[in-house]
Amino acid sequence: MAASAQPGSGQPGSGQPEPPAGPRYKRVLLKLSGEALMGSGDYGLEAETVGRVASEIKGVLAMGVEVAVVIGGGNIFRGVSGAAKGMERASADYMGMLATVINALAMQNALEQRGVDTRVLSAIPMSTVCEPYIRRRGIRHLEKGRVVIFAAGTGNPFFTTDTAAALRASEMGCDALLKATKVDGVYSADPKKDPKAVRYDRLDYLDVLARDLGVMDASAISLARESKIPILVFSIHTAGGFADVIQGRGRCTIVADKAQG
Repeated sequence: MAASAQPGSGQPGSGQPEPPAGPRYKRVLLKLSGEALMGSGDYGLEAETVGRVASEIKGVLAMGVEVAVVIGGGNIFRGVSGAAKGMERASADYMGMLATVINALAMQNALEQRGVDTRVLSAIPMSTVCEPYIRRRGIRHLEKGRVVIFAAGTGNPFFTTDTAAALRASEMGCDALLKATKVDGVYSADPKKDPKAVRYDRLDYLDVLARDLGVMDASAISLARESKIPILVFSIHTAGGFADVIQGRGRCTIVADKAQG
């Protein structure tokens, strides 16, 4: 997918515009980094940014798509960084998981302010603020048209929220995993630092692993490959970008087996 496709004009001579493209996926999981919610700040949450992302999710939900979400916690605490400063890795990772719960509750609040029924399911039980993660419960919420936010990663240290996203997408039977980033796809290098960086329209899972492109960690890529779930990498900063990608007309990089459509 080289660039955003523009709607055509129907049959020749009809003068009628082509109807809007429908969603290409029935059930998707959106992976957001915690940093995506910081906005222009250096730390924490920016209400305007959280609200804008919530509106994007609401727009996709209105198309009849079932939406699950996994949010990282790097805007509040990153386990790897804590471990690098001398903290025990397992303890640091658990703190990072708690940070993802904070982000999940913030997104739930923003969605419900926009009239969207939302449930937060946490891999670490904390019944006072959210539901415990139960696979069948998550599927049932999605079937009822609710947005489901999976918090606390996998519930285990040493696993990233990227891996949690691939795991939950597999468990929920999602048709695609959408990785929201700061750029409009996967590049050979950071395009903000290297003007010669090459953007890829499509990649094989094995290409990503072999070239160490850093789309998601290796465990997440391998799990998505095993479950045959395509990964679509797009910019969360493009207005309407989430909906466009769902309809197959947005600018993104698709990571999938060569045999997959």
